[in-house]
Amino acid sequence: MPAKSASQQKAAGAALAAKRGDRSKSSLKGASRSMAQSMSESELEKMASTKRKGKPEHKSKQHS
Repeated sequence: MPAKSASQQKAAGAALAAKRGDRSKSSLKGASRSMAQSMSESELEKMASTKRKGKPEHKSKQHS
């Protein structure tokens, strides 16, 4: 599952670092903390490796 925005990609990278032990889990906040708890290492790796070029900084909110 590729990241939809640059901020989502960054959060996945932080969560992946915590899963691998390169960063403490207590330093995570918000989306990266919930990603670390709910996603597998391979899912995080796919999302974190997404290219940022052409991605918005934040995913736009859609109104329905």
